[in-house]
Order: sequence, then structure tokens, then C-alpha cells
Amino acid sequence: MRYLPLTPEDRTEMLGVIGVDSIDALFVDVPASAQRSGTVDLPLHAGELEVEREMAALARRNRAAGDGPFFCGAGAYRHHVPATVDHIIQRSEFLTSYTPYQPEIAQGTLQVLFEFQTQVAALTGMEVANASLYDGSTAAAEAVMMATRVTRRNKAVMSGGLHPHYVETVETLAHAAGVGTQRLAVAIDAEDAVIAAIDADTACVVVQTPNVFGTATDVTKIAAAAQAAGALLIVVTTEVVSLGLLKSPGEMGADIVVAEGQSIGNGLNFGGPYVGLFACKEKYIRQAPGRLCGETVDADGRRGFVLTLSTREQHIRRDKATSNICTNSGLCALAFSIHMSLLGEVGLRQLAAINHAKARALRDALAAVAGVEILTPRFFNEFAIRVPGNAAGIVETLAAHGVIAGVPFSRLDAKAGLDDVLLVAATETTLDIDITVFSKVLAKVIAQ
Repeated sequence: MRYLPLTPEDRTEMLGVIGVDSIDALFVDVPASAQRSGTVDLPLHAGELEVEREMAALARRNRAAGDGPFFCGAGAYRHHVPATVDHIIQRSEFLTSYTPYQPEIAQGTLQVLFEFQTQVAALTGMEVANASLYDGSTAAAEAVMMATRVTRRNKAVMSGGLHPHYVETVETLAHAAGVGTQRLAVAIDAEDAVIAAIDADTACVVVQTPNVFGTATDVTKIAAAAQAAGALLIVVTTEVVSLGLLKSPGEMGADIVVAEGQSIGNGLNFGGPYVGLFACKEKYIRQAPGRLCGETVDADGRRGFVLTLSTREQHIRRDKATSNICTNSGLCALAFSIHMSLLGEVGLRQLAAINHAKARALRDALAAVAGVEILTPRFFNEFAIRVPGNAAGIVETLAAHGVIAGVPFSRLDAKAGLDDVLLVAATETTLDIDITVFSKVLAKVIAQ
């Protein structure tokens, strides 16, 4: 449907109904110094064909991740999404379904969310999972708020390996809620520092594995230390494919697990929308944010699904809600669930193994480049390297040679003093020739 602007007659009629002589009369309370005269510096209106051409020209200025060697990670990962996923989610019964405000009417939506919860619980090794949240970072913030309710304490300790964006999200919500936070010094391997920071006031400890530097850590000792002090252990995972190869957070003793589910079923999409995974021990479920779908039978004994738990402010009184920011990102959760169903357990393990093999090949190639130091001791599909000079500058130079070399850590945390650290990731979409080109071009740039 085309947009048809108001005619002068329409405007005169509207002003008459309001009871003013001109549009300017609506802005009498705005000081003249704050008002703009003339038009803004934007193109004037154009026809549909002209607009399409202009927008196409702007789009051509972008470079897609698949256009060449690409090694970015740092919380958003390029994976292959089967065409089947897009085909299924574009069916009208899925594409139009979202938040189940009249849940029992939407049995299909509830069943999908029930299956999704089952998959998340299996992945994380936890007893129960909710019907998803916005994304991994807000899920982490929700987990901290949940831990303060469970423990009745008011301090969260965050590992030095937690993604800086997650730290900032937690700090933002915690500040508004009056919850104290302690961010430990940035560290590639932060296990000992985390244990040392736990005290009697700690509500929760937030750790990430693999962490922002790619370090994979068995957090069993941290779990024991936290729980011995009466605190909860929150485990964050930004690369959910890693759960197909590494020990699950539940096996390591986590009380709450949050993860970014983008890697399964969802493309990079310029940074969103994504889908937050949230799971916990069953004894804490009534303090969990969002929704929980359950299976039941109707009056005739037929299988059905219900919204078992709704602790969101849109369902209950705001002061009784466990969350005021969460949604279930329904379409992204559906894409996740479809992709997981296509993979199955065997497929996920194979995918994870391929990712790790690609990262090892990348590690070996970069380690052979003079001046490059591999910093991450244990990794899944991402690791940190130290390069001579400024990592951000090297990334820009490599980009000019057609290689997207990764994410400078300074872009995530400019105050950490790690300007020479570069985060690089390899997935199943990384070709052997990409690794060869990256290492050769990097060697030339460093040698200059």
C-alpha cells in the first residue's frame, strides 16, 4: 500500500478540529532558538524506482560474511543455516505466531516452545529451561537478578573472562535494581581469581566458558566454592555449538545457565535479533524469568500444552513479576529448534568437532607467522592472539586486502590495555583457503 501524504485541505480541517490557526501554534512552548527553520539535510521525496536504486547502491557498500575470508566471533558466529530452516519458519502458521497471550488457543506455538525447552535443557545439562529470552546478554542480567532473589544477597561477582558487553548489560540492570557488582580484572584464564573473590555477601558468581578469549574452562571447582559460600554459579556460553563437544554446565555444577542461541538456526543478521537461552535447577524455577510451557492432557485425555508458568509483567502484576524486560523471541527460538531437530545429537557433535578442527588448523597457521603469539591455552572454535602493534589497525589493513581478520579486543573493552590482542574464530564455514590467505596476508602486513 502506497503512502499518501495529507493534502493542504486535510491539514486545514485537522487544525480546525484542534482549534488552532497553524501548525506553528502547536510548538509555542518550544523556544525559538531550539526550532529549526527550513528543511533538514535529507533527500527530497522520490519515486519507487529511484528509491529502489538508491537503496540497492547503499546495500552494495556492505560486505557479507560469506564474501571472503571471515574470522569474526566475539559472541556472534557465522554458521551454516540449512535452507530447510527458512522454508519452515516462513510457513504462515509459524511466521505469524509470536507471544502466546491466549496460549491455550495456540497449541502449535506452545508445542514448539515445549520442544525448544527440552532441547535447551538437554544441551545445558540442566533440569528445566524457559521459553527463551531476548538474547544472551539480557539473559545473563536476568540470571543475576534471579540469584539475588534466591539467595537474598545483593552482590554479583563477574569473571574477568566474561564478555564485556555482557558485563555492561548486567551492570546496567543491576545499577537500576540497586544490586552491587564486582567485575574482576580482565583475564584470559580467570578461575583462581573468581574463587578468591567469593565471600559471604556474594549472591552469585558469573563465569563464561568458553570465555571471551575463547578459553574453555571446567568450572567444577568454582561451582563448589560458590555453593559452599551459599552463592549460585551462573555459567554463560556465547557459542552454543560448543555444548556439542564440551562438558555441559549442568555436569559441572551450574545453578543457572544462560547462552546466546544465535549460532543454531539464526544468521549473523547485523547483530540481531538473537535468542537468549535460560536454564536452571528445578528448585529455582519459580524465580526464573519469562515463561515455561508444559505438557498435560485435556478433559478427554488428549495430549495438550499449556503455559505453566508466566512470571512476566505482562501476565501478572508488575511488582510480582520476576522480569520486566524479557520476551521469548519466538521466531528465533523456532529457527533454533528446527535446526536442532535437523542436526540431532549426532549431527551437533559432528558439527562441534568440525568447528574445533577448523580452529586448530587456524591456530597452527597463525602460530607459524613471525610475531604472532597464541594466548588462549584451551579453546573450542575461537582464541586470542597477540600481534605486533595495534590490532585494530592490522584488522583495517587486512580488510583492505579482502580478509576480515577478527575482532580487536579493544573494540569490546577500550580500557583493558589490550590493544595488541585480536580475537579470531573459525567455524564449519571457514575454508582451508581462507586460513591460508589469512596467514599469508597477516605475515606480509606484520613484516611491513
